[in-house]
Amino acid sequence: MAKFKKKAAVKQDIPTSSMPDVVFMLLFFFMVTTQLRETSINVKQQLPQATQLKKLARKSLVAYLYIGEPKKTDEWGKEPKIQVNDVFIEPKDVIQWVNQEKAKLNEFERDQMTVSMKVDSDAKRGIIADVETELRKANARLILYSSLARKAEN
Repeated sequence: MAKFKKKAAVKQDIPTSSMPDVVFMLLFFFMVTTQLRETSINVKQQLPQATQLKKLARKSLVAYLYIGEPKKTDEWGKEPKIQVNDVFIEPKDVIQWVNQEKAKLNEFERDQMTVSMKVDSDAKRGIIADVETELRKANARLILYSSLARKAEN
């Protein structure tokens, strides 16, 4: 009868020598692809609440316009201001801003651009009406008023 030798114990260690390489590749990938906040908001934002809300399908077609009292009132005063892309503008400059934002988009997407107005709940209606008029003149007809969801009452 033949004698069978017992097999040596099989090593089942997982090689971890390339682990740091994989971790740094993933870290680098996420650092390159992550998009951080583009603008720093310099106006107060206390958004109103609403009951019927819809989410946007493509956020790449949205241009944000903020209206509210400046955070640094000693520099910019207490009157509500219009902020776009880290700068304050006057209502007469809205048309130029819309045209700049449309120029960033592809030609077939320009008519689909949505202007998202984030208006402080304490802002006066006059400045909002001025902006709406200028948006109409600029042929920016898709306007979104941003708000917070109202909590359901029992």
